[in-house]
Amino acid sequence: MTQTRRLAAILAADVAGYSRLIGADEGGTLDRLRALRRELLDPKIAEHRGRLVKTTGDGLLVEFGSLVDALRCAVEVQSEMTGHNTGVPPNKRIELRIGINVGDIVVEGGDIFGDGVNVAARLEGLAEPGGICVSARVQEDAAGKLDLAFEDIGEQQLKNIARPVRVFGAVIGQKPVPEPALALPDKPSIAVLPFANMSGDAEQEYFADGMVEEIITALSRIRWLFVIARNSSFTYKGQAVDVKQVGRELGVRYVLEGSVRKAGNRVRITGQLIDATTGAHLWADRFDGSLEDVFDLQDKVASSVAGVIEPALQAAETACSANRPTTDLTAYDLYLRAYAMSLSSAARFPDPLGLVEQAIARDPRYGPALAWAAICCFRLLLDGRSEDRDADRLKGADFARRAWKSLATTRASWRILPTRSGISARTSAPRWHWSIAR
Repeated sequence: MTQTRRLAAILAADVAGYSRLIGADEGGTLDRLRALRRELLDPKIAEHRGRLVKTTGDGLLVEFGSLVDALRCAVEVQSEMTGHNTGVPPNKRIELRIGINVGDIVVEGGDIFGDGVNVAARLEGLAEPGGICVSARVQEDAAGKLDLAFEDIGEQQLKNIARPVRVFGAVIGQKPVPEPALALPDKPSIAVLPFANMSGDAEQEYFADGMVEEIITALSRIRWLFVIARNSSFTYKGQAVDVKQVGRELGVRYVLEGSVRKAGNRVRITGQLIDATTGAHLWADRFDGSLEDVFDLQDKVASSVAGVIEPALQAAETACSANRPTTDLTAYDLYLRAYAMSLSSAARFPDPLGLVEQAIARDPRYGPALAWAAICCFRLLLDGRSEDRDADRLKGADFARRAWKSLATTRASWRILPTRSGISARTSAPRWHWSIAR
């Protein structure tokens, strides 16, 4: 029988006090269970695109492709159980306990197995009658997607589960308490949201992300401007966002959003600047050009945004952001590919290392590529994937030295910071004392 693996949200449910109910009124309990499935459970599972894997007398196991669908189904079921128990004596009421987990599962012959399923079943056992327990991963992924509050129950040692699992209880009927808005800094502040990739090619996502990073860097060099870091603004990637909410959560007055379309040798950048306190559009523009002019396009966007925020901006404030660590567009493209590949969950550092080495071959003084090559060598050693540890250690140290040298001779938009861990750029000893910050 063929086995397949996939990531899924698993909902496990059972009837609290099932043995007592059966012992007191077997026929009536079974009739009420059948009616409950027919009138509530089966329709809700279908409505939220779930697949009923199996029933086990008093319980059921359901697979969902989305944890949001799984949570919505569970909350709606528990909310409507009150109506189904109206008029039923307390000692005869059917109350469900539900557990939800997200994890890797094994599918065989329509059934599902694996650690992800086992954890969901154990979470269901922790839930109170009428309640829902979820794993920390479910709670984290649901944050911001559902109007649902959670209570932190803490780490629990679940039966036959090797590792402790942090458990949260869903508080049905109670909305999450919004976090207070961050105070605006005492100077103009902006967050640059991830630009939409309009190229029609998912593989060009790295280009759109790289474009946004360059714009963030250009704006960051304007001394009077407070710019939110990439790691914070990119948490909104792929989401339909409310700019007012973004402004409150990040503590900024302005939000820049836009899109990048790359077709052949042409590129189009569109951008719009929004006042996050009012939602008003302050500026919008479109920039077309060839890839040979891509750096000029980035500077035009940065300068235009800065000019709207503070009309009195002197041209010299943005002129310094015109310096680029390379003028070789192919080297720049290779570096962006390597950087995006390294950040992906499927990263295999030999592959991005090969790309940045190609970039370095085209521009031997390309600082960010040298720095990223050093990081790739370090990760090969750290992750145990180096085929020649001595050679990779020496090569990484050489890349780090050259990156330092490049930093000393260029006004680039990157820096190398000394740390207490890593591989020394000064010796061949197995401790590196450098790290990269972009």
